[in-house]
Amino acid sequence: MALLMPTLETPRPFFLLMIYGTMLGVVLVVKNLQKRYDKFIAVHDVSFHVQRGEVYGLLGPNGAGKSSTIRVLSCLAKPDSGSVVIDGSDIVQEQAKVKRTIGIVPQDFALYDDFSALENLVFFGRLYGISGRDLKIRAQELLEAVGLLERSHEAVGTFSGGMKRRINIAAGLMHKPKMLYLDEPTVGIDPQSRRKILDLVKTLNASGLTVLYTTHYMEEAEELCHRIGVIDQGKIIAEGTLAQMRQLAGETAPIRLELREPLAASQLEQLKTLVDEIIAEENTLTLFARDPKDALSGILQMLSSFGAHVHHLELDEPDLETVFLKLTGRRLRD
Repeated sequence: MALLMPTLETPRPFFLLMIYGTMLGVVLVVKNLQKRYDKFIAVHDVSFHVQRGEVYGLLGPNGAGKSSTIRVLSCLAKPDSGSVVIDGSDIVQEQAKVKRTIGIVPQDFALYDDFSALENLVFFGRLYGISGRDLKIRAQELLEAVGLLERSHEAVGTFSGGMKRRINIAAGLMHKPKMLYLDEPTVGIDPQSRRKILDLVKTLNASGLTVLYTTHYMEEAEELCHRIGVIDQGKIIAEGTLAQMRQLAGETAPIRLELREPLAASQLEQLKTLVDEIIAEENTLTLFARDPKDALSGILQMLSSFGAHVHHLELDEPDLETVFLKLTGRRLRD
């Protein structure tokens, strides 16, 4: 999937343009960040930066350290070492400024089920000191932006998971932040709702909002993010644009095979003579070859000679899954 960059054709609601405008420079700098929970190191020497107006993706499997990083960046957990500066303000020494700069959309719903959608947004707006006519106007603008204006007076407890996710995003935008944190915003929702959220993120970003987006769905990172940091076991193991990520995978392309039974070690050794690298995960094989189409015929012939039965076969261009496999020997969603 091609890397998406904001274009003039991307929808740009007028009120969003008025709020965010055009911004240049760096808004977030993270240097050598570390966070421990007892003896467990959740975030280990993490460094990255986010440019104003870009979507930066933190991509990694569950438990990789994405949410722990977001907690520190949100001033919800104190770093054990390292530094984080957001729009020129240190997250430890200048928390009040930082909290006004950022909008936070956590994995868990930060909503009141008994309140209507409008009442929820008004509540969160008041927490940030918004009042009077501006408060209701802002709430209604955001309800329209997330496609829920017609449901504004209904209790959030009656909403679907996808609708709650969109209200969650609106709540994080009430105080007009310069940067929005989205922590796994599409987990556990239906495909249609997921599509609406991805489109909403594109629209917000095209209007100038900077976004830090965490996900374990590689296709979301490929579609939304200008740059990507791949995180695993609390460490950034690769970073760059999608094109740069693909270069990390090398010139080899993956062949993915699902077999009825795992191959014996001796059979895997024989297969290695036909390809550059093999990653075996029970009855699934990922093989890397410089010319996969030419190699495939020989691979299938050898598997047939082993008496192996192929249930599924994929031949694809290098992607973020390939990068993660090459760097860790594991699939992204393990």
